[in-house]
Order: sequence, then C-alpha cells, then structure tokens
Amino acid sequence: MDKKTVLENLARAAFENGAFNGAWLYAENGGIVSKGAFGFRDAENQVPMTEDSIFEMASVSKMFTATAVMLLVREGKLSLDGEYTALFPEYPYKGVTIRHLLTHTSGMPFFDVEELVGPVLDEEKRIPENSEIIRLIRKTGAGPACAPGEAFEYSDVNYMLLANAVEKASGMKFEDFMKKHVFEPAGMKDSGIYHTRRDGRPSGRFTRNMVLEDDGRYVPSDVSASSAKYVVGSDGMNGCDYLYTTIFDMLAWDRALREEKVLTLEEQRIMYAPMPLTGGGIAGSGDDEGYGFGWEFHTEPGRGFIVSHSGGMPGLGTWFERFVDADRVIVCMNCRDYSDARAYWSFEEGLEAVARDKEPEPFMTLEDIVVKDPDRSDWARFCGKYEHPEDADFIVDEVFMKDGALYANAIDDEGDALTFQLYPIGENVFGRKRGLLRLAFGEDCLMFDEYTCRKLQE
Repeated sequence: MDKKTVLENLARAAFENGAFNGAWLYAENGGIVSKGAFGFRDAENQVPMTEDSIFEMASVSKMFTATAVMLLVREGKLSLDGEYTALFPEYPYKGVTIRHLLTHTSGMPFFDVEELVGPVLDEEKRIPENSEIIRLIRKTGAGPACAPGEAFEYSDVNYMLLANAVEKASGMKFEDFMKKHVFEPAGMKDSGIYHTRRDGRPSGRFTRNMVLEDDGRYVPSDVSASSAKYVVGSDGMNGCDYLYTTIFDMLAWDRALREEKVLTLEEQRIMYAPMPLTGGGIAGSGDDEGYGFGWEFHTEPGRGFIVSHSGGMPGLGTWFERFVDADRVIVCMNCRDYSDARAYWSFEEGLEAVARDKEPEPFMTLEDIVVKDPDRSDWARFCGKYEHPEDADFIVDEVFMKDGALYANAIDDEGDALTFQLYPIGENVFGRKRGLLRLAFGEDCLMFDEYTCRKLQE
C-alpha cells in the first residue's frame, strides 16, 4: 500500500465532498509519510490553505495544560493531591484536588460555558478573563453533582481552573509559562496560547473557523448567529483551548515527548495512568479505555498503547493520536463544519486504517447510499410527535413533511434544538446528512440507536 497516495486521495475526496478543509500529517518513526492541505484557511477572503497554516486546537490544548501542571509538580509548587481550595479558598467545592480536575472527576456540576460567560458579554460588553471563572461559578449557586472522585464528567471548566493554578503556582501569566516551559523546549516554533477574537489574529497564517448555518451558508464562527456568543464570550478563558499550532509543531511535540525534552517518561506514565472512581470503574469510557491527565488512552492488540485527544469548537475539529509503542502519529486539523458526516467519517476511518497498515474502506457519502427515486406514499404516516427516551443524549421530537421531503425536529446532546432533512437509505429507513443517524419507522414508532419511541396520539 502506498500510504502517501492513499491518504492524499482520501483527503482530496473529503474536501471535494464538503467534509474536510484543513491540513493533515501522518508519520512513522518520526518520518513524515503523508501530509498536505486542502481548502481555505480564510474562506471568507478566499485565502488558500497551506501546510504551515496555524489552527486553533480546542481541547487538544488540555494535554499541554496538564503538562504545565506536571512541570510545577516536579518543582514542588503544586501537588497532585493538594486541594484546590489551598490555592483559591473562594472555590466553592471542598475536597477537590488537582488530580480530580486533571481527570474530570471533580464532582462539580456540569457548567454550560456559554451560560457562564454570556451575561458578561451581553451586559458588560466585554470578554471575561479566565481569572474570573471562580466568581462566575459561584454566581450560579450550584451545589456539587457528586463527591470528588465518584464519577467522570468531562468539562472544560476543570481545565480553566487548572490554568489559574498554573499562574498562581508559577507567578507567570499562563501564556508566558506555556511558551517558555513547554513550547520552546519542545521545538514548537509556531505555537502559542492566543485569544484571536479578543486580540486579533497575530498573522495571516492563522485559520478562521467556518460554521455551516441552517440556510446552507458558511459563516465565520465569531459572527455566526448560532455560535458567536459562545465563541467570542469564552475567548478569554485558558487551559481548555486556545493553543494555536501547526501540523509540524504537533509532530515536534510527539518527538519531544519521546526524547524527554519537556516531560520524563515516568511523568508521562503518571499522566496516562487510569484514575479509579470511588463509584466503580475508571475515569473515561471504561473497559481498557480511560482518561488520564489531558489524554485519552487505550491498548490495541498488535499496536500496543495509544494516547490521543480530540478537539471541537463551532466550525473546528482537531485530532491528535500517538501510537506510543508503534511510534506512529496522526494529526488532523479541520477548520470548517463538514456538510456530510459519512464523508468525514470515511476520511477519519481511512486515516485510522492506514495507521494500522490496513486498506481503507471505499470512500462513502450520503449520496452513495440514498435511494434515488423513493416511494413517498407512506411518508405521511411517519409524521407526528414521538416520545422522548429518558436516557437518550439525542432526541427526535417530531417528524414532518415539507415540499415533498421528510424532516425532523430534534434535540441534541447539549439541549439545542435542530431541524434537518431525512434522506431515504432503505425501506422505511432514513439518514441525516450532517450526522450518522439511522432512523427506522415501524408501526406507530420510530427506532434509532437502541431506542424505540412510540408515536404520540394527537
């Protein structure tokens, strides 16, 4: 298999089918096997994408925040099992340690970041600073969701709090500490912590995230009606996001970890260790998968230990994966919402297959499986309101027809309402273009995932 050509063809197909606009890199034993870029780094101004474009990394930033914490632990300025209130007595939740924050086991209630920062943006016409996060938490008056260490609840707020701990313990601005003690020693020459909505983009190489609106237009995320409040309002935060970097600097990061330029191998081992929960299991997904200090990890037969993290913001998706034992690296940065989930999935799964020396499955889009001339005679009976499964993250609330096509109103895992067209992909089976939903209709019911939902009587 010519991995270079296979990956380039996959990326091109993804770009041409609205699923990729960005840069990728795949390396083995430190050598680049395949890299490239497609699309525009500033689509609004038609600036072409280049391999050295600088991307916001979203939650991939967490591994770097965790690294800063480990460096301060090494110096004795922080303790993994020290309580956060020892640094910030005003923090309202007792018994929460640095380790709990690193592993998302703090027991804090889940905070919607937009709800925390939105009032400041609306009422005071400014972007709040990360130093204000405890005040914003206290303002909610919310009590703990559970005891520290009892359950895993992924939350950006944990890492915002850690960024403040880094500043307090080091006596340096978070941005300066990261540059001096992490990025520069790692040889990440184009990397830094930036707040581009607040301060502007430092150079023309910075990408601009593009959101796909309901009307089919692509709009910059910081002016989009659906995402601007969250994107702009949270831009003063730290720790959870706001690393900006390139595919080449992320490869440099992998090599720096292997060569112990920033962290020792023992310190890395501590970061990858499973975090036992007092309620049973480990922090993360369970089984052999877990969440350490800013890293997800698992073990694969024949491939050994693998660590990774993804990142997402409106109009942005990033992925970084290290095959620790096999010495392979995947970097993927995409700064535009995909319009076809199956096309994006084909690209991502293709990358993963090549990294495991497997031929990718044939590239697929929704158009490849949609029924071209469907019988619509039964569609009217599918329309109506449906019951909500109690434990579902995604809810299909109503199905209706418009201009001869079938649509659904739904509620996503963040509680946001959305409307989308249903495309026929089999007998009484429908798919969604921007998601992998497979919706089947039975007698007065609909089925998706493991759920069967009864149609409600009018």
